[in-house]
Amino acid sequence: MRIALPSTPKWIIRLVVVTALVGIGAGIGGGLVYLALHAIQHLAFGYSEGTFIDGLLQAPPVNRVVALAVAGVLGGVGWWALRRWGRLQPKHAIVSVESAVGGRRMPWFVTIANAGLQVVIVGLGASIGREVAPRELGALAADWLSDRAGVSARERRILVACGAGAGLAAVYNVPFGGAVFAVEILLAEISFATVLPALASSAIATLVARLVVPANPLYPIEQFPLSPSVVVWAVLAGPVIGLAAIGFVRLMQYAQAIRPKSWGILIVMPLVFTAVGVVSLWFPAILGNGRSLGQLAMTASLPVLLILAITLLKVFATAGTIGAGAAGGTLTPSLAVGAGLGLTIGAAWNLVWPGGAPIAVFALVGAAAFLAVTMRAPLTALLLVMEFTAQGPDMFAPVMLCVAGAVAVGYLFERGRVTGVA
Repeated sequence: MRIALPSTPKWIIRLVVVTALVGIGAGIGGGLVYLALHAIQHLAFGYSEGTFIDGLLQAPPVNRVVALAVAGVLGGVGWWALRRWGRLQPKHAIVSVESAVGGRRMPWFVTIANAGLQVVIVGLGASIGREVAPRELGALAADWLSDRAGVSARERRILVACGAGAGLAAVYNVPFGGAVFAVEILLAEISFATVLPALASSAIATLVARLVVPANPLYPIEQFPLSPSVVVWAVLAGPVIGLAAIGFVRLMQYAQAIRPKSWGILIVMPLVFTAVGVVSLWFPAILGNGRSLGQLAMTASLPVLLILAITLLKVFATAGTIGAGAAGGTLTPSLAVGAGLGLTIGAAWNLVWPGGAPIAVFALVGAAAFLAVTMRAPLTALLLVMEFTAQGPDMFAPVMLCVAGAVAVGYLFERGRVTGVA
């Protein structure tokens, strides 16, 4: 006697296949971004091994100014053309990931060109994050696959968000952080319908991208031990870091608001980028997406006051880059600024509680708290920083306490701003 087994509905098979393809597409996109970025960096600064900051220090200092000037010209012309085309032909306007999740379709050429410009300017040293490009490419792949598969509007929304998160996971080798980014920030919904495809697509994308993206942590630092000093500091420093992060967010919002809307970008962007290049003659760590500064802070490789100076310059370099009209993210710049700020406050704390903890541990905790406020996503920030640094469970408690304090202050200030109190 045969026992009849229930057949799997076709729509489930379709979603499983599309989710897997979204992960593969996002992984390919993330891998291509990684390869292109490193190729441009090595070409611009003439180094073959080592980190970006190593390449900057090995190359003649004038290369920094020349590279930033070239980035300003290429970025200015490129974004002026894309945005002008978008005004004349609205269907070819640049569509953000958030808008795509909301239902808008992403035009292929414009999206790829916009992502490509971001990779080029970051590779040449522009002070802005690289994470938006792989997110856009992942979302674009999901958008196209959703159309071809004929999924529902809700399924498409989930898949596009998962594609963006998978792109982030692929380029940074952070599968858990990428999945939580999609669920917490883009979808703001925790359910089986969102969590399962987010986890699957980010895992697949990470595995695909590992063909070219190194599996080692983005920030190779020591494993920090838990200590009473760090716990107490995390509780006290959280609100302070939260206030600083609010200031950073508002500065970036102001920069976004004043950026050139038309042909002015052809003049402003080359001038601002060249000025940043000149400043980098003395402070090379302000260039790039912020990884150099983050590494210096989380290893305490330079005197604290020098790292504080670089941190402040990084804030204004990033604001100037956004204000000049560049597209890109603030994830890694925020992490770097938070690390520099945490290191500075931690150095002062070690005077109060001498020998309580290694000074670099405060940079790690501060980076997570600062990033949590700027992203408005405590879980995503927590997981990203822990995956970026491959920290063990000992550091979860102080990081969570600091994140909670920073986000609470951020929430109160933003709420007061909406109601007119702040």
